[in-house]
Amino acid sequence: MRLSLSVFFLASTLPVSVLAQSSPAAGKADVVQSRATIDNVKYVFGVAPPVAHVKPGNILEANSLDCFGNALQKPGDSMSMVKGDNPLTGPFYIDGAEPGDTLVIRILDLQIDGKQGVGTFSPGFGAANATHYTPVLETKPLSERIWFYPIDKEKNTATFQALDSDFKVSFPLHPFLGCIGVAPANGEARSSIVPAEFGGNMDAPEVSVGNTLYLPVNVPGALFYFGDGHAAMGDGEVAGSAVEVPMRARFQFELVKGKSTGWPRFENEKEIMAAGVYRPVDDAVRIAVTELIRWIHADYGLSELDAYELLSKVAKVHLTEMVDPNYVVIASIEKKYLPPKKASGPR
Repeated sequence: MRLSLSVFFLASTLPVSVLAQSSPAAGKADVVQSRATIDNVKYVFGVAPPVAHVKPGNILEANSLDCFGNALQKPGDSMSMVKGDNPLTGPFYIDGAEPGDTLVIRILDLQIDGKQGVGTFSPGFGAANATHYTPVLETKPLSERIWFYPIDKEKNTATFQALDSDFKVSFPLHPFLGCIGVAPANGEARSSIVPAEFGGNMDAPEVSVGNTLYLPVNVPGALFYFGDGHAAMGDGEVAGSAVEVPMRARFQFELVKGKSTGWPRFENEKEIMAAGVYRPVDDAVRIAVTELIRWIHADYGLSELDAYELLSKVAKVHLTEMVDPNYVVIASIEKKYLPPKKASGPR
């Protein structure tokens, strides 16, 4: 079912409640299935022949490889076995999507596709080590290391085992997708390790079941990609990896015609969330907070200054990753602190 103009609204996004009313029930929607292998994945977000077409209202069922292409399976394996970073499933052509629209992605289900995850440290990649852009004189360069994480789906845990001692500890799973996005604007092709306005490698735990993601459409068909499944991750992904896993995913898509988010946004029943993606990290925070202020002003009627003041008292801001070419920050506010959403359309 296509969304009618009567449900468009000011903030360039569509609330979950409207989607629930306007979208076909999951059991009645057409399902598009696709299977990713190491031979058909991509390593850039950009214009490429689609692997499938998906209509608004359809459900997509597809899988992704882990960020190493499932190459690391056992002790003794090395990063030299990895063909490329963050192999992407897709692209998927969303019928009717045009530049200036917003693509609405409802994350229906994510399942870890295996019994273990992988974590790595690679020289030159991480929040606390030297890079080409932030060099330091190191007397002892850090070496490549690989950790394997047994996953217990019944207990909903992954287990860390130290490499240099007998220490081990388990922690809860929180499956999400590190990479999710569309083709960038202006004919660009961006590496699968880069996050930006189009989404990409945001490493945001908000890309999880029950949340809706809004992305700007930059090219005909949007060209949707995803990958880089995570079983769990700490804020910042500070050493450069999460518990990296293959994933099986189910999405449902809708379009908001003629309205663009400009930056990625998230929503669920309790919160609205805006992403800031840039470097240095203070600019990423400014983008996230400004986007959230504009969203509140447009959809909930508060003046920008009142929204700014309110966010200063009740907003949450967290760093999702600080290891990629751009850093990512998510600013959020619980809906219980906001006035009722405007019922009228754009004016």
